[in-house]
Amino acid sequence: MADQYVQNPAGSEPPPLPALRWDEPPEGPVLVLLDQTRLPADEVELVCTDVPALVRAIQTLVVRGAPLLGIAGAYGVALAAVRGYDVEESAELLERARPTAVNLAYGVRRAVAAYRMAVDKGADAEQAAHAALSTAKALHQEDAEASDRMAEHGLVLLDELLPGGGHRILTHCNTGALVSGGEGTAFAVALRAHRAGRLRRLWVDETRPLLQGARLTAYEAARSGMPYTLLTDSAAGSLFAAGEVDAVLIGADRIAADGSVANKVGSYPLAVLAKYHHVPFIVVAPTTTIDRSTPDGASIEVEQRSGQEVTEVTAPQIAVAGGVGGGLSVAPLGTQAYNPAFDVTAPDLVTAIVTEQGTLSPVTGGGIAELWARSRQVTIS
Repeated sequence: MADQYVQNPAGSEPPPLPALRWDEPPEGPVLVLLDQTRLPADEVELVCTDVPALVRAIQTLVVRGAPLLGIAGAYGVALAAVRGYDVEESAELLERARPTAVNLAYGVRRAVAAYRMAVDKGADAEQAAHAALSTAKALHQEDAEASDRMAEHGLVLLDELLPGGGHRILTHCNTGALVSGGEGTAFAVALRAHRAGRLRRLWVDETRPLLQGARLTAYEAARSGMPYTLLTDSAAGSLFAAGEVDAVLIGADRIAADGSVANKVGSYPLAVLAKYHHVPFIVVAPTTTIDRSTPDGASIEVEQRSGQEVTEVTAPQIAVAGGVGGGLSVAPLGTQAYNPAFDVTAPDLVTAIVTEQGTLSPVTGGGIAELWARSRQVTIS
């Protein structure tokens, strides 16, 4: 079997939320994923023993979120190498799994580069596989450290923009530990504010059609004891109009060279609302999300997902015709659906971009280039 599920024992204490982990049982190394499609009802792990299984997990959103996809991609290369599969072919499969999140390709290419370098230096198959695995583990640790620094920089920025604390933050999609080697990106900033006693309310967009906000962000907020309130995406405008939002914090799946930001669809309307209501719109993402080969927002490839995600509601715990799980139709049979996974926000709508290297404001192409160069210096050193 290429993959299998492992259910946490009933009544056991919740695990410390490892969204992804490398494991080496007697039968051979595996990559273990927390199945995010089953949350919040069930904490179930999916065990991947080969790259095709990991690719399916990526495409079906078992594992998701830009930084974590980069880590998963690197571990995927290591998995192929350790188990003796074709590394180059596996890398191609992984890179094509989802097109918008640049971190996925970054993680894959970094692990492949380590593998190739080891081979070029005369390493045998086991040594080359070890080089790929070491690189994946290093990337995992780097992302955890980046998450911590982003949280620090983000809270400093919030306190500068909103002196006095009591921050009311609106967030979209999911940007916590489920997308990161650490505690996340935008969510990590809100969590740091909560721990400092300066978070008054976390407003959580449902994030249709797959409800990553309702299922995942609310799940993480509840686990952390944060004051949070869930709202439909379409209710955000009334929330702004009522003066209930102090700042918007989102993540990013790709940042173009000019500072345009691709993020979960629904982010761009929030940026427009924030601009109109004079509310800071802040993007929190690691520098690995910067793609200098993409010149502007119009050049970002936006993933188009199945229309069934819009015309049906999928809920694993709900009994539908024929058994448990599957899709419950909410539109007439044959209805066409427009379902982009992401939208793009222009840099003039972004108040600041917070990275592990610091905060960029205003957002300009020159500033993006400087952040990227600074991150490269740190990586090389």
